[in-house]
Amino acid sequence: MTFPGGRRALATVATLLVLVVGGLTWALWPGDEPVRGRDLTIPVLDGPADDQRVTLDATFFPPASGGRAPAVLLAHGFGGSKESMRAQAARLAARGYAVLTWSARGFGRSTGQIALNSPDYEVKDVRRLVDWLAARPEVRLDGPGDPRVGIAGGSYGGAIALMAAAYDRRIDAIVPQITWYDLADALFPDATGRGPAEGVFKKMWAGIFFSAGADRLAPDGGADASALAALTGAGRAGTAAVPTADQVRCGRFLPSICDMYQTVAETGRPTQAAVDMLRRSSPVSVPGRIRIPTLLIQGQHDSLFPLSQADANARAIAATGAPVEVAWYDGGHDGGDAEPDWVADRTTGWFDHWLKGSAASGDGVPFTVSRDGGRDPGTRRTVLVHATSAAYPGLGGVRQSRVGLAGPEQPVANPPGGSPASVSSVPGFGGLLGGAGGGSVSVALDMPGQFAAFESAPLTAPVQVTGSPTVRIRVYGTGEATLFAKLYDTGGALPVLPSSLVAPLRVTATESGTPVTVTLPAVDRRFDAGHRFRLVVSTTDMGFATPAAPAVYRIGLDSPELTVPSDPALTTPATGPAWWTWVLPLVAVVVAAVLLLTGRAPRTAGRTDDDLADVPLVIRDLGKRYRNGEKAVDGLSFRVERGQVLGLLGPNGAGKTTTMRMLMGLIHPDEGEIRIFGTRVVPGAPVLSRLGSFVEGPGFLPHLTGRANLDLYWRATGRPPEDARMEEALEIAGLGAALDRAVRTYSQGMRQRLAIAQAMLGLPDLLVLDEPTNGLDPPQIAEMRRVLKAYAERGRTVIVSSHLLGEVEQTCSHVVVMHRGRLVSAGPVGDLLGAATHVNGSGPRLEDVFLDLIGESR
Repeated sequence: MTFPGGRRALATVATLLVLVVGGLTWALWPGDEPVRGRDLTIPVLDGPADDQRVTLDATFFPPASGGRAPAVLLAHGFGGSKESMRAQAARLAARGYAVLTWSARGFGRSTGQIALNSPDYEVKDVRRLVDWLAARPEVRLDGPGDPRVGIAGGSYGGAIALMAAAYDRRIDAIVPQITWYDLADALFPDATGRGPAEGVFKKMWAGIFFSAGADRLAPDGGADASALAALTGAGRAGTAAVPTADQVRCGRFLPSICDMYQTVAETGRPTQAAVDMLRRSSPVSVPGRIRIPTLLIQGQHDSLFPLSQADANARAIAATGAPVEVAWYDGGHDGGDAEPDWVADRTTGWFDHWLKGSAASGDGVPFTVSRDGGRDPGTRRTVLVHATSAAYPGLGGVRQSRVGLAGPEQPVANPPGGSPASVSSVPGFGGLLGGAGGGSVSVALDMPGQFAAFESAPLTAPVQVTGSPTVRIRVYGTGEATLFAKLYDTGGALPVLPSSLVAPLRVTATESGTPVTVTLPAVDRRFDAGHRFRLVVSTTDMGFATPAAPAVYRIGLDSPELTVPSDPALTTPATGPAWWTWVLPLVAVVVAAVLLLTGRAPRTAGRTDDDLADVPLVIRDLGKRYRNGEKAVDGLSFRVERGQVLGLLGPNGAGKTTTMRMLMGLIHPDEGEIRIFGTRVVPGAPVLSRLGSFVEGPGFLPHLTGRANLDLYWRATGRPPEDARMEEALEIAGLGAALDRAVRTYSQGMRQRLAIAQAMLGLPDLLVLDEPTNGLDPPQIAEMRRVLKAYAERGRTVIVSSHLLGEVEQTCSHVVVMHRGRLVSAGPVGDLLGAATHVNGSGPRLEDVFLDLIGESR
């Protein structure tokens, strides 16, 4: 039965919806960089007496809208330069802002020395930049010499936004991100509230912070002659720029900053002079002077500048009556998701409201928290949702509840030399001080004999913690103890230390026991029913300076409960999801109905070609271009059958890695297609569940066993445990009893085989491996060869990218040779060797054939 009229109506509706959605997408979708910046140098005078001449390397982006527009200064993070802000600058310029980026003194190609955002140096530099903007014809003025201007930046750049706002009343709005309120408190934190003078030295972060500016060359590798000459004092032609011992020791820092760091690094204790110097570069030194609209974006994964730093800024600025919004996002100096688009949208929305006068200010709510919204069923990636509240509650929360803790007094030892030390986080692994985030490393390890632990009963209902929990403990012994308190969520597969944060404290122990209230790090985490709170108090932490002298103390609970803050007002936005999340599914439903009624087959990227349903991989006319238009992959076509071990060969730059990334759905091809078992590869395609991969080296939690690492990985995929086929994968990998040993005891070969086993979980029909024998010795390579052949002999397919041609010859049944993005040869290894001429009367080697194919001789 057919309905011609209904079919036409549905087709009309579908067409209109597609046109509407397509038009809106075209209008709103960000395109290529629409505005090109103009590089320039801006001379400034700074220093205590305004007598130091510094040249700042800058780039100006005029507003794409033309005419006079509000201006935005974009400040980079520590160790970066103006180049790290280029993409954001272009985006803001496209939205109608005049944007100025610059390399701060001592960074990039700017001259001068690093003064840690001092009012006498970097703050004066920003005042000069505001003067420069006031003279530009593209910049809107609020009055003579007073431009309409905002400042945004992360970490070091966020601090200069705050400090500049305190000293220059012409600045109209700021968006500081992952930055500090009190730099002394950030580097010498104390969880008892006594301040940095009694704090514990954050030695690893401080070391990274100061070493990032210690290179006497430009951090971006571009130290030109003038910058280097200004730094080293070599100003005459022909004079060798030979650095002095102090220049090698201090790099691009002011000598006073360098001397301060040398002193505290040697002793592990702050001097009053150090506290005063660090605070002079902090908003804490200018109470009541920041009186403009401020959006504070702070990372939940940040052991350098935790949420407490943003909280202190928020309270200080709100006390002046200025509008303040606080957002806790998923990134930070220790990694996380970083949410670059969301952060950029909030920043732009804030400036749209306070600089342009638009009705909304981003989300328009005082408090926003990024939370785990579960996994996307297609991509298996975590979906972040943004809970909001009509008021910022501070770290004490809106409501406090009590959770009982239990446990006896326990002895804890401080080891001689403070080593080995417990681990809460690994500073620096989340992307150096620019704070972009990504790739967080979360490793929590408490050394036996060095910690006391206290636990709650299993929770009968979920508990949401938003803010800083507090607890009272008692320390027994003699002398000063340095301790580290942290709160775990236990009850799942592994104990979880939220955001890898720890609360350091010093306390003078007594035989009768010294009571102390400890404020734990601020977090936002849901503790599920059946889980437990676990308080751990340790004597060591890898990130901090600890006493070298051995000592033993006893730790007990002074109060058998944990005070937990929460904010019940935090809810997901009431307006629901963005328009496209419901329009696009509606379009899909309507189009599907039309196609069903008309009997036409849908032309979708994921449609299966039945003729290829049993073929592991078919690549047809594949092409991918670099941004400059040069082709990384050009017209590549080949086919892989079941049971084959295929070697993907080519010199550096041949396009192998780009091809593998397209194969795994990580990037889109510009031309052609890839089909796995007949289904075209697109990101999130269900057919990708039939593919296992191992690229860029193995990464495991060293304190866990091999089996526990594999179990944790499989749980993270969200797939049922029975689908893992773990025992079969382990049998192929052949690790034996080593599976139940900690991975830190593994040899390189065993780590590689564990990585292969991880890729084999679920026994995927297609296995893609990048340099699986990297770093292995000959016996280990031979064992890897056996593993791969055994896997393929079971009717599956293996693709191996390798530079060890002799090994490929012994392992692979087929090869594909690429050169400059193109296919040079493909086929069985035996056929390739058989077609080659013999050399010196012996059979040809694959290495000789390979070199001949790519046109290079030995």
